[in-house]
Amino acid sequence: MDWKWQAISDFDLRGKTVVITGPTSGLGEQVARQLAATGANLVLVARNKEKCARVIDEIAPLCTGNKPVFIQAEMGDLESVRSACTAIQQQFTHLDVLIHNAGALLNTRQISPQGIEQTVASHVVGPFLMTTLLLPLLVGGRVVTVSSGGMYTSPLPIFDNGETLEMPANKYAGSKQYAIAKRAQVTLTEMWAAHEPQTEFVSMHPGWADTPGVQESIPGFRRITAPILRSASEGADTIAWLAAVQPLPGESGSFWSDREIRPTHKSPRTKKSDTKTARAALWKNISDYVDSFTQSI
Repeated sequence: MDWKWQAISDFDLRGKTVVITGPTSGLGEQVARQLAATGANLVLVARNKEKCARVIDEIAPLCTGNKPVFIQAEMGDLESVRSACTAIQQQFTHLDVLIHNAGALLNTRQISPQGIEQTVASHVVGPFLMTTLLLPLLVGGRVVTVSSGGMYTSPLPIFDNGETLEMPANKYAGSKQYAIAKRAQVTLTEMWAAHEPQTEFVSMHPGWADTPGVQESIPGFRRITAPILRSASEGADTIAWLAAVQPLPGESGSFWSDREIRPTHKSPRTKKSDTKTARAALWKNISDYVDSFTQSI
């Protein structure tokens, strides 16, 4: 793709601290590579120490800031997320950007250590907990959440009769569960922006990129769309740009793709579901998951 955009490497983030989750492959790795050249101090949150060490070794020559710091965490495990936040708080007094990128599309239903469906745990609940715990460090900073265009297919759940974001086992479909989680990310971004005006919140769609996640989780989709898929580096561009650009050229809570604000709904069905009642129920649902993990650390 031939975009005439300012190169990410032209931005100066010297002295800025950027946390990236899921940096060991795909979009997250490319974001780390792109931001390394800006002088940012990178904090890479990953579950696999060896894979993260490889990324750090490869991008270290690109870094004009400090050598990236590794923090171990499984974003779908709330105890692990809390431990990671403790480690970050012990090493840093301020964060400029937190990028929620970690997560995967699962074709079989899996359960987190806290008993939460794994897609919801890693894409929604874990990031919500991390944001909550790191908010004191993010005053004046920005939170960037990597969503997906798949969220356009999903309405907000109604949350009646004990319903949650989690699909039951007898109705489970990985791609649908993924879309539900991605819709929740976008809605929660808007809600965070309203709740916490001292921090900027944005979400984004990276476009359909040829990442390991796409290759492994939806190979049929990849076979059909291969000619038009963008590279992981191209998909990562707007993520890195949202981390770097100052001031934010739009309102906190906005949804982005290809460096432009985009609508959060494209169909009457999903827009109709986006009510104050559904939003309040979503916030309560996620808060209930994390309440016991948000005590003083």
